[in-house]
Amino acid sequence: MRAGYNAANPAFNPPTPDLASVENSTAPGDGAGQPDVPIRIYRPRFAPAVAPALVFFHGGGWVMGDLESHDALCRIVAARSDAVVIAVDYRLAPEHRFPAAVEDCEHAWRYIAENARRLDVDPARLAVGGDSAGGNLAAVIARRLRDAGGAQPVFQALIYPATDFTAEGGSLVENATGYFLTKAAIDLVSSMYVPDAGARRNPDASPLLADDLSGLPPALVQVAGYDPLRDEGVAYADRLREAGVTVELIEYPTVVHGFMRMIKPVAMAQAALDDYAAALRRVFREA
Repeated sequence: MRAGYNAANPAFNPPTPDLASVENSTAPGDGAGQPDVPIRIYRPRFAPAVAPALVFFHGGGWVMGDLESHDALCRIVAARSDAVVIAVDYRLAPEHRFPAAVEDCEHAWRYIAENARRLDVDPARLAVGGDSAGGNLAAVIARRLRDAGGAQPVFQALIYPATDFTAEGGSLVENATGYFLTKAAIDLVSSMYVPDAGARRNPDASPLLADDLSGLPPALVQVAGYDPLRDEGVAYADRLREAGVTVELIEYPTVVHGFMRMIKPVAMAQAALDDYAAALRRVFREA
């Protein structure tokens, strides 16, 4: 499964832009059970000396994906946003079930925030984002950081996020088969990541089910029309808006889940990446 996911990279990835640097690094573990978390730092050519940064969590259903699977996407976002992108390589299920990915992503975020100056990024202009499972993790981390107090992201940039493990009907039925991501695949990865049905209602798994979404950072939510996860992405944007959070919701009606990683074959991916980068530029300019 994992080999097949990354095997698509040559078909999906166009030539990528030149960057000032790409560096592999690590958010060191805490010596008390939290392991090291690999990260990759993409610095664009025209970023300021102390640059804004997006902490990015890759998709792949919590069971696939790594720094390589989303390398092209991260390079393009860095170049188009003039912001540093820091990709996080969190632990995967089924070897490491919920909440291991949440723990790794929060640990990486805190390491980056606490060491921002050493990393030449601006601690006052840190955003969090991700696609699919990574969008789920970004939404979860934003809420956990709000609850904990202290440093928080200025923005959450969510690409077709999974937000509700208990969802039924709607786009899950409408787009259950024939559109790249299937309902059967969702059920499979869900059983690997959160096998306990009761835990699926935990807001650290299903951010849509959190009691209180007020006080969260502004958000961009991008959804695909032919995506089983479309409705829960829209529902999350609606709940954020109802809680008083500024939200930009963009639907790309003619494409499937995962299209923003399909940069070479899907023309709409370029436009959506432009939208993503533009939102980051705007937020970082105003922060």
